[in-house]
Amino acid sequence: MSQNYEQLRTGVFDILKTLAPEIDPTRIIGDKPLRTQIDLDSMDWLNVLAAIHDKLGVNIPETDYGKVVTLDGILAYLADKARPANAG
Repeated sequence: MSQNYEQLRTGVFDILKTLAPEIDPTRIIGDKPLRTQIDLDSMDWLNVLAAIHDKLGVNIPETDYGKVVTLDGILAYLADKARPANAG
């Protein structure tokens, strides 16, 4: 795993822990929906997405919400959006 991926993962968990401090990152299954794993309601989930924008600088438009349901999906989305435009 790249250093950037690990930084993104740490950033996402920091955000999740603000809303669900009891989560254990080692127990999160990457391809299972996060909301059900950490029991977040729809408002909490919107707060997670807003915090990703605020803290990581990546806006996730509503049309892309289906791509960020799982931890794997969030990390892939962020890695793709965080790449410089000329990194092809």
